[in-house]
Formats: sequence, C-alpha cells, structure tokens
Amino acid sequence: MNKGILIAFEGSDGAGKSTALRALAAHLEEEKIPFITTREPGGSPLAEKIRALLLDPENEIDGRTEALLYAASRRDHLKSTILPAMEQGKVVLTDRFLDSSLAYQGAGRELGEDVVEQLNDFGLEGFRPDAILFYDLDPQIGKARIEARGDMNRLDMESLAFFHRVCDGFAGLLRDHPDRYIVIDASQSMDDVAKDTIEKTDEILRQAGYGR
Repeated sequence: MNKGILIAFEGSDGAGKSTALRALAAHLEEEKIPFITTREPGGSPLAEKIRALLLDPENEIDGRTEALLYAASRRDHLKSTILPAMEQGKVVLTDRFLDSSLAYQGAGRELGEDVVEQLNDFGLEGFRPDAILFYDLDPQIGKARIEARGDMNRLDMESLAFFHRVCDGFAGLLRDHPDRYIVIDASQSMDDVAKDTIEKTDEILRQAGYGR
C-alpha cells in the first residue's frame, strides 16, 4: 500500500484553484486512485467552526489573532483529517495549506514570513506537503474575478493593496524556494488550467508509486 501523500493547491484568491481541484478529483475517481479533497481554513469539524469565524464579514479580527486562528485550524485539520487519510494510503488534495498563511498573514498582514512559519511549526511539528501546485495570476485579475462571483467573505473584501502584498509574498516564496512549487499559469482558460493540473499531478503520482 502507498504511504499516502498530501498535495496542496496554493495561489491568491480568484486563481481557479478550487475549480482545478474539482477537475483533478474527477480524474482520480476515473483512475480509481484513493483520495480525499479538503480545504483550509476548515477540513475537520472543529476547523470548519474556526473557518466560519475567520471568514464572517461581521467579525473584526486583527492580524495576530487571525494568524493564531489559522494555525489552530491547521493543527486540527492535520490531526483529524490529513494524517488519518494518508495512513490509509490516500492522496490528499487540499485547497490551501501553510504557504497561504505565509503569504496572507506573513506578507498581507505584514507579520513576517518567519514569524508565521514558526507559529505554525508548533502545530505542524515539521510536517509539510509532498507537492505544491501554485496557480499564478495577476492580483488585479484575481480581485476582479472575486468581485464578479459575488458572495464575498471577510478576506475577499480586502483592498487591492492587500492582495498585491499577498502576491508579493507568494512571489518571494517562489523565488526563495523554487524547488518547492509546480507553477501553473492561471491566466489560461479553465480547461487548460485543469489539463495542466491533471498532467502535472499524474507525474507526481507516478513518482510516488501510484502506478496506472
């Protein structure tokens, strides 16, 4: 039995990660590869309750409190959902993981990447995804997509300057750790984004021993 792997989908809001993840899930189901899909914040009963607090537009949450809530949510998500699925040999697809906190709270909230990483390490105990798919998109395009779809949450309502800082944070992570990411051009059509996602994930799974 395979040991199970975690693949994280990262990028700024509006980049099409969730749509690509659904396309990949349908592909894995056709290929009869055992998997689960999950998300952050959320992914476990307790973490979903924290998600509701974090994304409610009526809540005013300062940057440090926000970072602490994300870290707590991530710890429970890891222990309650991710690790049990991996122990069963499943592929875990998560819409966001640690790198989102490094970009959103570290850069967007200007808390500092190192501070946010150290905070999360207490809960993650060194655990990291096996692969990260990064969806690259201009922040103005992403912001326009968010506004067009409506029903915006607390983070969706942030200023364009905030999203520029988030994108700069992601750009710094890509620059400093190029081997950590598989970059996908999210400005393409969604069909092409989904195609690239499936092709790149198939290669990840082959290398991890999920033969077809």
